[in-house]
Amino acid sequence: MSARIIDGKATAEVIRREISEKVAVARAAGKRPPGLSVLIVGENPASQSYVRGKKKAAEEAGFRSEVHELPATISQKELIDCVDRLNADPGIDGILCQLPLPNHLDATEVLLRIDPNKDVDGFHPINVGRLATGLDGFVSCTPLGCRELLLRRGIETTGKHAVVLGRSNIVGTPMALLLMRRGAGGDATVTVCHSKTPDLKEVCATADILIAAIGKPRFVTADMVKEGATVIDVGINRIDDDATKTGHRLVGDVDFEKVKEKASWITPVPGGVGPTTIAMLLQNTLKSWMQKNS
Repeated sequence: MSARIIDGKATAEVIRREISEKVAVARAAGKRPPGLSVLIVGENPASQSYVRGKKKAAEEAGFRSEVHELPATISQKELIDCVDRLNADPGIDGILCQLPLPNHLDATEVLLRIDPNKDVDGFHPINVGRLATGLDGFVSCTPLGCRELLLRRGIETTGKHAVVLGRSNIVGTPMALLLMRRGAGGDATVTVCHSKTPDLKEVCATADILIAAIGKPRFVTADMVKEGATVIDVGINRIDDDATKTGHRLVGDVDFEKVKEKASWITPVPGGVGPTTIAMLLQNTLKSWMQKNS
C-alpha cells in the first residue's frame, strides 16, 4: 500500500479562491476590503521571505495589505506604539508580528498588546482560552490548516485516536485542543507526546491520526506508524544536500519515503501544511472583517 498524498498547495489555492470571491462580492457592493498588517523587525532573511509570501497572498485575495518594516534598533516602546496605532485603525482587521524579534525586545509583551479581535495569528491568551473552552475565536493558523486538510479530504476524526507529537503553544497544544473539540474535525481521543514521553515509539504506533510537529528532520520512522494511519507532517527542516543547486533542501519531521508505504494519507514537505497556514491567515482576517461587516 502506498499512501494518498494530501496536496496542501492545491487545497490552499481552493481556499484562497473562495476567500477572493467573497471579498470581490463585498467590494462590488461598496464595502471596504479586509485589512491585514504585518510587523517585521530587522532583516532576518527567512522572516522577510515569509512576510513577502503573506503580503502577496493577501493582495491576491483583494485585501488591503501592509508591511511595516521596522529597524532592528527599534525600542520596545516604539514597537508597542506601532501596535497601538494598528489596534486603533478601523481599516485593519488583522495584525501579526513576525517572529523572532531581536533579543532586546519582549515578544510576549508585543503579542499581548495586539487587540484579541485582530489577533489573526491566534497567539493571544484570550484566543487560546476561547479555544480551550470551546468558544469562538481565532485559532493558530498552522493547526487550523491541519484540521482543514483533514476536513476537506473527508478523513474521519470522530472516535479516532490522534497522537500529537510536540506540545508547543503555536502548533502542538492548539492542535490537540482542536481535535478534542465537539463537531466536525474534532471528537477525537487525543494523546500529546513530547521529549519526556516514555515509550514514544509505541504510543505513536497506536495513532489513527499522527501529527508530527517537533522540528526534527525525519524523526518519525515507519515503525512508529500504524498501518493505514493518516500522517500530517508539520515540520520544515533544512538539511544539507550536495545534489541540489543550493546545497540544501527541505524535509519534514517524517521519513516520507518510508512512511508513505505504510500510511493511508500523508502530507509532503514542502507542499503540505505550509501553504494552508497562509490560507488560514487570510481566513482568520476575513473572519475578523466579517464580524464588523456582517
